[in-house]
Amino acid sequence: MKKILAITGIRSDYDLMSGLFRRLQADAGIDLRLLVGGAHMSETYGHTIDLIRRDGFTILHAIESLIDSDSLSSRLKTASIMLQGAVDAVANWEPDVIIYAGDREEVWIGAMLGTYLEVPTVHFYGGDHTETGHVDNPVRHAVSKLSTAHAVTVEEHRQRLLCMGEPASRIRVIGNISLDNFVHHQALSRQVLEKQMGLPTHITHYALVLFHPDPSEKGIAAEIFERILLALKTQGIAGCVGYPNTDPSNREIIDIIEKYRGDKNFFFYRNLDRDQFISMYKHASFIIGNSSSGILEAASIPIPAINVGLRQRGRMAGENVIFCNSDAQSIAVSIVKAISQPFLDLVTSMRNPYGDGDSAGKAYRMLKEMDLQSMRLKTEDALKLERAAKP
Repeated sequence: MKKILAITGIRSDYDLMSGLFRRLQADAGIDLRLLVGGAHMSETYGHTIDLIRRDGFTILHAIESLIDSDSLSSRLKTASIMLQGAVDAVANWEPDVIIYAGDREEVWIGAMLGTYLEVPTVHFYGGDHTETGHVDNPVRHAVSKLSTAHAVTVEEHRQRLLCMGEPASRIRVIGNISLDNFVHHQALSRQVLEKQMGLPTHITHYALVLFHPDPSEKGIAAEIFERILLALKTQGIAGCVGYPNTDPSNREIIDIIEKYRGDKNFFFYRNLDRDQFISMYKHASFIIGNSSSGILEAASIPIPAINVGLRQRGRMAGENVIFCNSDAQSIAVSIVKAISQPFLDLVTSMRNPYGDGDSAGKAYRMLKEMDLQSMRLKTEDALKLERAAKP
């Protein structure tokens, strides 16, 4: 029996990997267990450990680690608590492989556990890069150097890892696992969403609003978020608005949500199950904000995605993505473009550059086929690899 430990600290990284988790759990030769902490244990962010339990996954250990604060130090304190709480549980279980996804603090927890407990690791979604200087960049790249192997979404990301000195034998291009949920999902009807979620009947054509604070916009994140709401309202477009993640300045954004909670133009939600969220997404006219979902997943519906401000700048994006500045005029102009017929025609005919709906299968086969134990010691010299690559 092969024991695989998956680490998750927030709803977003869980959704990125849940398709693979289902594949692994269905394999009688694999014992999959999850190490759960961070925002999953917080009522503020929906207590999403309940979703993991409803999905039927075995939880090795749940760690109440989130410092539910709005400070620069809170994420670091949260990570330290989760690492301290995880060491004995992971060491005692002795997994054969540890897997983790993305660029939040949970990935370096997984990488450190694997490195010091001598367990092979696989990092998913490495090699990506943004231009903002967000902490996610160095965290993502540092974790790649600590990880045994890499499952990346596109060739560009593979090339970036090669430039960092990771040998090609450690890297597989598999696409984006979360897209599998979008490609194969059958949307619930509007009537069902109205009954299950309380989505108001008068909100018909709407934008999905997902906005998270970026450190480079920390002082004005709430202002940008409010500009998005006002731009939608001015143009007579309703908004289905999700809560922000746990990054600093999230409290100020939540304060804006409370300010507009009684406004009939908006429907605010804290947490939805996967079926409800994807269905609401598919019924939306477009997505606006700065979530990576607009870059990665919106093209699989397909709908336009407006990325406001600095977050996500520099990432590879499909033709459906409109990058705009954070001032009110730029936001308004981008909304007009997103709902124009020529742009909608362009979006309808595009394909998502991040995957075709079989990424979970590719990731599953990678974990089954790769001899990760033999690759655990990273003895390669980046300088020698560079010299060997030169003609």
